[in-house]
Amino acid sequence: MAGRQAVKAYLDLMSQPCRAVLIFLKHNKIPHTVQQIALRKGEQKTPEFTKLNPMQKVPVLEDNGFVLTESDAILKYLATVNNVPDHWYPKLPEKRARVDEYLAWHHANTRLHAATVFWQEVLIPLMTGNPTNPAKLEKALSDLDGTLDKLENMFLKRKAFLCGDDISLADLFAISRVQRTGRSKGPSHTCELEDSRPVCAP
Repeated sequence: MAGRQAVKAYLDLMSQPCRAVLIFLKHNKIPHTVQQIALRKGEQKTPEFTKLNPMQKVPVLEDNGFVLTESDAILKYLATVNNVPDHWYPKLPEKRARVDEYLAWHHANTRLHAATVFWQEVLIPLMTGNPTNPAKLEKALSDLDGTLDKLENMFLKRKAFLCGDDISLADLFAISRVQRTGRSKGPSHTCELEDSRPVCAP
């Protein structure tokens, strides 16, 4: 990686995909700078940021004039153009396909359902001042429970990691979603995996 110009990452660390990108950059010692974009303040809607990403979403990566959006694409790009260990995004087609398989499933399952629990349990009460809606939270927890069943029984079955015997981009996305991203007044349901589901625990 010597000689490569530092990439610039536009991130809001309240966002799971942004956390995944930052963890990957730091762990693999990829030269980078971070521009914080506070979504809660609407900074993604400024003319400057909209020019980078007309969709007004984070993360965004800028690499020597090349601008890339979508966390999936960003992490695959970083794994490809930098000298990182192969296990992150394997070159062998069958192994790479397993990572792609999980990532395709993740966004409409692990990410969606864990995020819904966090919204119902933490963010909505924080933003509105109203208590958690028990029925909506119970539905969100039920959906997340079904997703974690699939995570255990399909992806983690007889394996140490989601796609094989070593960590990959798939695990990075999953870890950064199910780990605690904030602190509510009570215990966070998204943080109880170690006790209730040790196989899935971050």
